[in-house]
Formats: sequence, C-alpha cells, structure tokens
Amino acid sequence: EGPARSLGEIIRQPRFAVGLLCAVGSYALMSFVMTGAPIAMVGCGFTPDEATLGISWHVMAMYAPSFFTGRLISRFGCEKVIGFGLVLLLGCAIVGLSGIQLWQFWTSLILLGLGWNFGFIGATAMVANTYQSSEKGRAQGFHDFVLFGVVAVASLSAGFVYNAWGWEMLNWLTFPVIAICFVGLLALNQLSGSKPAVESN
Repeated sequence: EGPARSLGEIIRQPRFAVGLLCAVGSYALMSFVMTGAPIAMVGCGFTPDEATLGISWHVMAMYAPSFFTGRLISRFGCEKVIGFGLVLLLGCAIVGLSGIQLWQFWTSLILLGLGWNFGFIGATAMVANTYQSSEKGRAQGFHDFVLFGVVAVASLSAGFVYNAWGWEMLNWLTFPVIAICFVGLLALNQLSGSKPAVESN
C-alpha cells in the first residue's frame, strides 16, 4: 500500500491533533451529560418514562442530521462544522443551567445530540484527511484508543459528579472543555493562515 509514516509523525500534525481534541471533547461531553441527564430528571421529580422520552429525542438529534452533515463539511469545511457543533454544545449547557423544567431538560438533550453530530463527525473527517490508506490502521487505532478511553471515564464520572455537586455542575464542567476545543481550532486557523506568507518569502 505504499510507504507509511511513523505514528509519532502522524499524530504531531496540527490537524490530526486538533481533530482528535475536538472529537474527544465532543464525544466525552455528549456521554457525560447524556449519562447524567436522566438521573437528574428523575432526581427532580420527573418520571422514568419522561426521562426515557428525553433520551429518545436526544438520540434522534444525534443521528438525524447525518443525512446532510457530509454535504455541510464539503461546502463549509471541517473547522466551521466543528465550530457550529461546539456552539450547539454550549447552548446545551446554557439551557441546562437556565432551569429544571421538563422542556429545559429535553431542549438541552436535543442540543447535546445535534452538537455531538456536527462536532464529532466534523472532527473525525478532519482526522481522516491527515493520513494515507497505508497509515490508516495505526492512526485510527490511536484515535479510537484515546477517544473511547476518555469517553469511558466521562461516562463513569457523570453519576459521581451529579451525586456530589448536582446537575448544575454537570453543565458548568462543559465550558472548559468547549473552550479548549475552540482554542485548538483558532490555533489551527492561525497556523493555516500563516503558511502562505511563510512560503511566499
């Protein structure tokens, strides 16, 4: 399949690193809030059926946009689609912090699903553009190992955070993760914008 770079060379690429960061951030936040939300809903007096319905809307929001997410990536680029996903995740946290009515839980979960779709699919598309077919096994293996390791920790920690500090803390903890992802995207944009100037000299 042709020559392949070492794993170290692949993961040191800025686009790979930022893509992995945003994929991990989007997926971990989705798992973290999704796991804690039904616990919080029942804790606030809603029925398990109402909590289940909220998760059903969330899952629908996760996958329904996939029919056109690829077209959006082709038209606007991975970075803008990821950024839009992060904004939706931010909206999820803001709605979650605004109150504990049923519609607020459901709206938060819908925004969470939409944010995951755009953020995660955009990020994985960015990562996929950083390696050749001969490098796919090692690059994707490293990506998935880091991704699902962090997601497992996020999912397992949701119940602990809720029991210790409540639903509000679950939402507040999303802000630093979203901020780190935005910083990565901005740094990548600055780096990409500086390359033509360097080459022209």
